[in-house]
Amino acid sequence: MKDFFNIELLKSQFTSDEILGANFGLEREGLRVHSDGRLSLTEHPEIFGDKLKNPNITTDFSESQVEMITPTFNTTKKAHDFLLYLTDYVNKYIPDDEYIWNQSIPCILPPSNEIPIAQYANDEKSVQSYKYRQALAKKYGTKKQLISGIHYNFSFKESTIRKLYQINNSNKSYKQFKNELYLKIVRNYLRYKWVIIYITGCSIASHESFTCDCIKLMNTKHLEEYYTTEGVSFRNASCGYKNLIKLFPRYDSLENFISDVNSYIDEGKLSEAKELYTQIRMKSKNPNNLLESLSEDGISYLEIRTVDINSFDICGLSQEDMNFLHLFIIFLLIFDESDYDKWQEESLLNEELVAQFGQIEHLELIKDGKKVSINQWLNIIYDNMKSINDKLNLTFDNELKTFKNRIDNPKNLYSSKLLNLVKGEGYINTQVQIAKNNKKESLERINSGYYDDKEYEIGFKGDL
Repeated sequence: MKDFFNIELLKSQFTSDEILGANFGLEREGLRVHSDGRLSLTEHPEIFGDKLKNPNITTDFSESQVEMITPTFNTTKKAHDFLLYLTDYVNKYIPDDEYIWNQSIPCILPPSNEIPIAQYANDEKSVQSYKYRQALAKKYGTKKQLISGIHYNFSFKESTIRKLYQINNSNKSYKQFKNELYLKIVRNYLRYKWVIIYITGCSIASHESFTCDCIKLMNTKHLEEYYTTEGVSFRNASCGYKNLIKLFPRYDSLENFISDVNSYIDEGKLSEAKELYTQIRMKSKNPNNLLESLSEDGISYLEIRTVDINSFDICGLSQEDMNFLHLFIIFLLIFDESDYDKWQEESLLNEELVAQFGQIEHLELIKDGKKVSINQWLNIIYDNMKSINDKLNLTFDNELKTFKNRIDNPKNLYSSKLLNLVKGEGYINTQVQIAKNNKKESLERINSGYYDDKEYEIGFKGDL
């Protein structure tokens, strides 16, 4: 299986449409804030309905933290369009003096005990949801719970995986083959997640009301704000939202992964499986009992959790970056794996190096125990991705051009662009203005009749 997924196989047996066949879904978190950049402490708007029953608009940790969830679509455009619709809808129905904070690092925060944990009904599931959040607040701190991000959900079309399985002609079950396919992507993603941090990182500043462990890593202070001239993503840095103990479950088989996570729970390192905060998650058919469902049903799809909210896109994620991630996943499936035994520890080190120092020109990372310049490694990855795109006649020329431009001209990174704005206008002022502009854009799009000929079914009470 190690060398089964390769360019030659895909080129000889599959059309480009078959290779590109996939399912996409998005989850996006965003804080509700006032025009002065302070966290709104009001309840989740009633018009969005029951948090546990609305499949598209709910809350994450806090009453103040809206979460927007798209259904699954077969193109990135459809998923992005639906997220835009949800964003516009939320902007319309939150109070007039509230805005969605388009940034991963929080706004101006009140004392921790004033941050409202999401409230639910009185049934057993609701009570458990609230208790779980209380436990997280106690363990990790309430303010850190307000770090927000994008989750990118992906799976290959079932017909493509079945065709691969038939070509493989092994004695393994289809479920085992499918698990091994996704596990290879997971392992390689963990090795190369730093690339996604580098190109999508957009969290380089904070207000003094945020957690001190992040503030102390930022090298510049201006009035009540702090920012870094070196990093790209403090959401993914050592001070970001991570487990208190470094955990490295085995990914060589699904059985070993499940066994390790169960051990962490038995040892008290995790309260339950979903408390394992990894950059990519294997998701199963039944989200309410993850490990049991993974064991019985296998891996259904992958959830990439690395992506910062992009302050320069109203949805928090551009469709171009979605497309890049699609090609990146194909690259991860095809690219040979290293047999270096400390790869997980090394991948965590590279993750935090890029997050905290990604804007440093001559940054060095560690590859199989040896130092390598980030620019050299990025160009190797670019060359491999371009080769895959060209040989398989895929459609990612523009995305590759943008990737190369970011490698050669780091000033085009989101983190660098945001740094320039923060230097000129300040962190809070910059993000407030972006949030106001986004709300204005949403209302203008709605009022223009943009959605009049579009049919969307989502779980809300209002109309556009």
